[in-house]
Amino acid sequence: MNISDIIKPENKVYGKSGLLLDKEMHYCPGCSHGTIHKIIAETIDELDIQEQVIGVSPVGCAVLAYDYIDIDWQEAAHGRAPALATAIKRLYPEKYVFTYQGDGDLASIGTGEIIHTCNRGDSVTIIFVNNAIYGMTGGQMAPTTLEGMKTATTPQGRSHITSGFPMKITEMIALLPGVVYATRQSVDTPAAERKAKRSMIKAFKSQQLKKGTSFIEIVSTCNSGWKMTPVEANIWMRENMFPVFPPGDIKDETGF
Repeated sequence: MNISDIIKPENKVYGKSGLLLDKEMHYCPGCSHGTIHKIIAETIDELDIQEQVIGVSPVGCAVLAYDYIDIDWQEAAHGRAPALATAIKRLYPEKYVFTYQGDGDLASIGTGEIIHTCNRGDSVTIIFVNNAIYGMTGGQMAPTTLEGMKTATTPQGRSHITSGFPMKITEMIALLPGVVYATRQSVDTPAAERKAKRSMIKAFKSQQLKKGTSFIEIVSTCNSGWKMTPVEANIWMRENMFPVFPPGDIKDETGF
């Protein structure tokens, strides 16, 4: 049997989303960003909302998202993506608006922006990629860096005495009345990826119903910053990050 006899539409089990642009990948091998991009594109595809979506990307590795997903994008100043998302949503209330931010952007320089956006209950979706390190700028300590974790700025390991504790931003956000959905997911296995995608779909549907802010944290790897192979990074994440940042829904008031 020839391979052309097998590769037919009726035999297709999985296909690449048409929203993913055919470009050379800039992320490090093993980086979680590519998988997260895929499930965002699949979510938009399945909901058939490509023409109604506006993404907001800030500074850091997350900024590269607009190179890969074929939707309208707006770039924000460092940490200001939630404020820009608020403006877009108020100007175009019928649009689906989401931000795509890393832990340095959202939980450090942008802490004030994210707190106030979620407190207002703006009907936007926040996607927060937490890899516990500043990946793009040289591997410095982030707000979510674990205690004892070595980084470029904590070569002996993070100590809460000098640097405070790892910030559990999603638990903080969940306390705000404007937040309708707060969840923490991962994409380290196919099963985890499916759960993360279900969370994305729920968040976008909730936005359509104007229920409030949806916040999706995705615990991720940075094997380059962590100085590990992709396989080692996934294992390290499960053994060390999941106990501090356990996956699962933290708040769900969507009603569906």
